Amino acid sequence: MAATSREQPDHWQPEQIKIINDQAIRFRDVCVHEIRMGDVEDPYLFVAEPIWKWQESDAGRFIMEHAEDKPYWHRSVDHTSYGHLYRIVARLSEQNEVFWRLKWGNIE
Repeated sequence: MAATSREQPDHWQPEQIKIINDQAIRFRDVCVHEIRMGDVEDPYLFVAEPIWKWQESDAGRFIMEHAEDKPYWHRSVDHTSYGHLYRIVARLSEQNEVFWRLKWGNIE
């Protein structure tokens, strides 16, 4: 879980537009991966492997290299399975978000 930084979504920032090289570029937080887990004894221990595998995938490496800030994760209750839902969120520029969505699609 080295790639991600937080459990709580207080890291979230509103959409921003920055001027870079005389061009307006939009940045926003995007949910780039979801992990659903059942009701396990230690969810932090069990989620570490799926997060690591995602980080080592092509999509994960792209996000880790192109995110403006360090991606973060937050956990919520998965009401459909009475388990846990982890979401990995990254702050991406509009160009990187479009590339990511076209190449790897939306979250699974």
